Amino acid sequence: MTDQAKPQSAKLLKTAHTHMPMGVADSYRYWGEDKTVFVKSTKGATITDCDDQEFIDFRLAYGPIILGYRDSRVDEEVIKAITQVGTISGFSTELDSEVATLIKDLCPQIEKLRFANSGTEAVLGAVRTARGFTGRNKIVVVEGGFHGLYDEMMWKSDVDNWDANTQAAPEVAAFGIGIPESSKEHLETVPLNDLEALNEVFERVGHDIAAIVIEPIMGNCGSIAATQDYIQALRDISDKNESLLIMDEVKTGFRVAKGGVQELYGIYADLTTYAKAMGNGYPVAAFGGKKDIMDKINFGKNGVTHGGTYTANMIALSAAKATLTLLRDTDALATVDANGRAIQERLGKVFSHFGIEHRFAGPDAMFGIHFGSFVPQNYRDWKQTDSELYTEFAFNLINKGIMLEPDSREPWFICEAHQNIDLDWLEATAMSAMQDAIETHKAK
Repeated sequence: MTDQAKPQSAKLLKTAHTHMPMGVADSYRYWGEDKTVFVKSTKGATITDCDDQEFIDFRLAYGPIILGYRDSRVDEEVIKAITQVGTISGFSTELDSEVATLIKDLCPQIEKLRFANSGTEAVLGAVRTARGFTGRNKIVVVEGGFHGLYDEMMWKSDVDNWDANTQAAPEVAAFGIGIPESSKEHLETVPLNDLEALNEVFERVGHDIAAIVIEPIMGNCGSIAATQDYIQALRDISDKNESLLIMDEVKTGFRVAKGGVQELYGIYADLTTYAKAMGNGYPVAAFGGKKDIMDKINFGKNGVTHGGTYTANMIALSAAKATLTLLRDTDALATVDANGRAIQERLGKVFSHFGIEHRFAGPDAMFGIHFGSFVPQNYRDWKQTDSELYTEFAFNLINKGIMLEPDSREPWFICEAHQNIDLDWLEATAMSAMQDAIETHKAK
């Protein structure tokens, strides 16, 4: 697991460019002409690329892998479902209620739910249901959160290009072209942990706010977390205003605790979205909440429409049933947390060795690393961290066989299979990667 040339990757990317924009099936998979990764195999906590370099993986496909790649306990149940029932029929099965029951057992705020195929679909369904239930239009989102790739949620506070010395607040910009300006008409943004901004938006447009949408631990912003007081304020102001509180647990659900982030805070949402870890990598998602809200999903002009050809297919639900059963009935999440703590301890030793001020953020199962003297309290605070040094460090790790997202806004995701990694090797590799990063950083 050392630095090496990537002739097969280069060849595959060249071919892929003739078939797909940027040469990839998902724009975020393109890391540049010499860094884009093509995977040949996965197992446990490792991936092997097409040039036979093996990596210990802390990216875990942006978080779905909670047990480990190709976990036989899950895969065998999927195979059984396919061979005994099939993959899809367009009708209901017993699995629908079995998986719903598992989710309700783990998450007491869920009284009824619907399934989806991705986090984007789950958020879209929850937002539409909130609007249908309240009869209102506006949605309040918190800066730094990521809620999927549909037009309304593809507006973000452009912190990258924000000048804190000359601009009061970052510009709210689209992810790219092709997103109509009208799609942000009913969207309001507020900084995390800022009660003044929260109160201002409700005073200004509270009569038309259908819901607040928040990732209490932000999976696309270095696991920066809402304070207990802030989550309580969201709950209180939603109740007072007769708006709904939607917690986006696409990344935190069934990962940071059996009952997700709401178990940690002890404060519960009206609607919740899930995906990722609930299927250990199989494409499954869900949204749900209070019975009276979810029952707005119905036929007719007074009902919220929800559906999808592949919703609740046998592959997705059999994977979810197996994964959720394991998370409920075993100590898998305790192992994940222990793995995360051990890894942070080793990384902390490396950073301290070089005199680098650093802070870990978020839960052990998906922790963020911030180079600086404080834990950021919101997305704007992240701007003050040394993200350039982090990126240098991250790419050096990748070259040496440790895979992660090279952007400090992405957490390190931990799975049960990380219990098998060599921590001494991890520490030595991180030490070498940081030495190289510091030298490169000084030379710039």
